[in-house]
Amino acid sequence: MAINVNTVYQTVLLILNKEQRGYITPDEFNKTATQVQLDIFEQYFDDLNQQLRVPQADYDYSDRQLNIDEKISVFKSIGTCPYTGNVGEFGLPVLDDNSGFTIVYNDNPGQNEYAFYALGTVTFENQDSLPVELQRLQRFDFYNIERSPLTKSTKQFPTYLYENNEIFVNPKTITANIKASFVRKPLDIKWNFIPGNVGQYIYTSTGSQNFELLSSEQVNVILRILQYSGIIVRDPQIVQAAASEIQQNEINQKS
Repeated sequence: MAINVNTVYQTVLLILNKEQRGYITPDEFNKTATQVQLDIFEQYFDDLNQQLRVPQADYDYSDRQLNIDEKISVFKSIGTCPYTGNVGEFGLPVLDDNSGFTIVYNDNPGQNEYAFYALGTVTFENQDSLPVELQRLQRFDFYNIERSPLTKSTKQFPTYLYENNEIFVNPKTITANIKASFVRKPLDIKWNFIPGNVGQYIYTSTGSQNFELLSSEQVNVILRILQYSGIIVRDPQIVQAAASEIQQNEINQKS
């Protein structure tokens, strides 16, 4: 379940204004909240990499690897890789989920667009309609294994090279049925409003964008926004208090 953007904004304003410490505008909040969401999202991958190196508890809700993967799963997608027309060359995946969104491969998505983040598993559906996973190779191996009949790629054991937002597939006889899983970036946060009778900001869900992080991240989101907000309103006490709480939470999660 997503985190409601209005709940977060009102909580941040309440904490900031409780002792008249300052105020952040909707535009400042939107930019700060977008950065915070991206910070938390990118930290998932470092945390997962760290947890893969340590033993995990075999209990419900206590496996940290599974918990982190669940947080990332919100952003997992799959799509068909279009054939470019050049032999053995495919583009990055196009969404197959009928969400009405498209994928862009830069950091500036527009309306109804997701920004691509990381490539996952690439598969080929062979003549038996069974998906075969392609092995990802580096440039040196990708070209040199084709020199020997014993190691060269086949439709049963295909390989690929991923460079410059393109997928190069061996054997070259494959011209269709390539799919790829991938992770997209979170959508930018937006607390949208209409002006009131005296110029106040009145929240409207129309045009607003909630956080896409799981609801379990709400406390983390608020603390990190408060940390940035302390910088905006030039109050070091807010920065220090929020940073201390964030650090303690991270210690508890990783200890």
